[in-house]
Amino acid sequence: MIRNATAVWNGSGKEGTGTLSTQSGVLDGTQYSFNTRFAEGKGTNPEELVAAAHAGCFTMKLSFVLNEAGFTADKLETRCDITFENGSITKSHLTVSGTVPNVSQEQWDAAVKNAEENCPISKLLNTAISSEAKLG
Repeated sequence: MIRNATAVWNGSGKEGTGTLSTQSGVLDGTQYSFNTRFAEGKGTNPEELVAAAHAGCFTMKLSFVLNEAGFTADKLETRCDITFENGSITKSHLTVSGTVPNVSQEQWDAAVKNAEENCPISKLLNTAISSEAKLG
C-alpha cells in the first residue's frame, strides 16, 4: 500500500502560502503558511498533521492490541502533543483515555506501552515518544 499527499507552495518562506491535498480528498487545497505554523492563523501545519497521524495510528494500534488480548474498547481517545523546537520535532506525547470493559490496570498499561512502541508512526518518528493513559 502506498498513500500520498501533495504540497504546493507559492512565494517566500515567510510571506508565501501553500496548500496541502491528500489522496483521499480529506485535505483538498487546505491552506498552510508561516502564520499557521509559527503564529496563529486559519489553516494547518506539518506538526499538527504529524500529531493527528500519531494520535490516529496509536489509537488504532491500541484497539488491535486490546483485541488480541480479548478486550474490545467502548471508547479510546488520544491527544498527541508535538514539540517543535530549534527546527526539529523533539517530542511526541500521547495522552490516552479509554473505557474498556473487564480490563485490569496492568493489562491496560501493557497494551498502551505495546501500542506506543509498535504503531507505525511511532516507529517512523526519530524523536522521544512518551504517553500517559487513563482508564475509566
